[in-house]
Amino acid sequence: MFRVFLADDEPFIIEGLYDIIDWAEVGLEIVGHASNGQKALDALQETSVDILVTDISMPIMNGLDLIRHARSIHPELKVIVLSGFDEFSYLKEGMQLGIENYLLKPINIQELKASLQNTVQKLNTMNETQLVQAYSKQILKDNTLHRWLTQQIAPLEFYERAELLGINLASAYMVAAVLRMPVDADKDMEFITGRLDAYEWVTVFRDMDGDILLLASIDHMEEGKKELMSLLHQLHTALQDQSVRISIGTVGHLPDGVAQSYEAAKKAQEYFWIYPELPLIDYQELAMHQDNPKVDFSIIDWPAYAKLIIAKDIENLRACIRSDFKRIQAVPGITPRDFQNIAFEMVIHFKLEIKAIRHTEELEAYHLAFDRIREAVALEELEAAILEIAETTIGFLISDVRSPIVQQVLKYVQQSYAEELSLKMLGAYYHIHPVYLGQLFHKEINETFTEYMNRFRVEKAKELLKTTHAKVHQIAKEVGYSELGYFYKQFKKYVGISPTDYRGLL
Repeated sequence: MFRVFLADDEPFIIEGLYDIIDWAEVGLEIVGHASNGQKALDALQETSVDILVTDISMPIMNGLDLIRHARSIHPELKVIVLSGFDEFSYLKEGMQLGIENYLLKPINIQELKASLQNTVQKLNTMNETQLVQAYSKQILKDNTLHRWLTQQIAPLEFYERAELLGINLASAYMVAAVLRMPVDADKDMEFITGRLDAYEWVTVFRDMDGDILLLASIDHMEEGKKELMSLLHQLHTALQDQSVRISIGTVGHLPDGVAQSYEAAKKAQEYFWIYPELPLIDYQELAMHQDNPKVDFSIIDWPAYAKLIIAKDIENLRACIRSDFKRIQAVPGITPRDFQNIAFEMVIHFKLEIKAIRHTEELEAYHLAFDRIREAVALEELEAAILEIAETTIGFLISDVRSPIVQQVLKYVQQSYAEELSLKMLGAYYHIHPVYLGQLFHKEINETFTEYMNRFRVEKAKELLKTTHAKVHQIAKEVGYSELGYFYKQFKKYVGISPTDYRGLL
């Protein structure tokens, strides 16, 4: 609802304005009034206002002077003038000041109401434009930083975009911090961004997992990190009701060490399963590293584990785990606590691997594995817990195996997405009832065939917008849309902005 302020030296005009219009009906509320221009200006300095309705002739300060001064406080302020003077000079000066309308007294209620409705529509359009621009810039920022942190962007391209987006790279070091919310973090993102606006050395963005990321540019490793820790503790206090989990990565040299800081901050998030009581986890100060400096986690060949998981080779994975447990047991001075920490590390690696492959998390299974490790009182129990979660992890991948018919459909779509495709056509092609095919597709892909096709085609369109100079209507046809309007609608649905705006960000 937009806010209106009234200025007129005639009390019955003010009273009448309150009564003759149903302000809520047109999306407005009156937030104040004044009997002269100076009082109105004083009030506007303390009040957020979208529309000013003012008389011209008032004592101390007239309406035209009020408009000039008010615009210095609220540059986007919309103004409707009410006047008893049918003078062209007043109208001309008002028009030069950019007023919405100049209405003569006695006021025509319908004309005033129409003027207010038009002004509200203009404000809505302006707000939407500002939101789209801000959202578009944030999309570009999120995408650019994600590509940088995952080393998918050339340095020259990144530095050009960083300057455009106002990303601070002037310091010697950078630290990544991850803020993970238990629910949708859109409101928290707005809150955090607003709270950190004053901190020019901190960049806020969202990564592809939906986590909120803070990149802190610092000149001195210890002092800068201490300042960041203080800021994060303040945020944790402010967001306490949201159960936010905050993790901090290593301090990295700019520009090459930032990716490692990000990776460490993401990995540190997994340790909240082990230490749920901690408000904040610093990767460099994890208890397992502090208390057990002799534990060398390179004793486990993690890449070999990853290959066995991807290959769904449960037999060799079991053999590998048993062999590693025997080797660890033979390490001089190894303690039960060391074994427990290595078991925790194994579970974290399994969890990260399955997330990287499936892009989803099976939280309950890994939660139970962490609990079993905590409760284990013997080496055999630890080994059994690890063997079980290893089998469960591979089980998740085996369950992902799709039926041959769905695999064929997906392959057909990848090769022929530009053609007119439908379940009826595919059903006839593969000799299967289209309703059954649709149900099977939805069950295995977790979205309808139409949703999948639109998402797939939009992704192809994004690639073409990035890599070619073809016009939008040509790209629409190339990815399978015969109607340009429908293409725009689907693109905006999945990307948030139009194809033209998307290309403008690249």
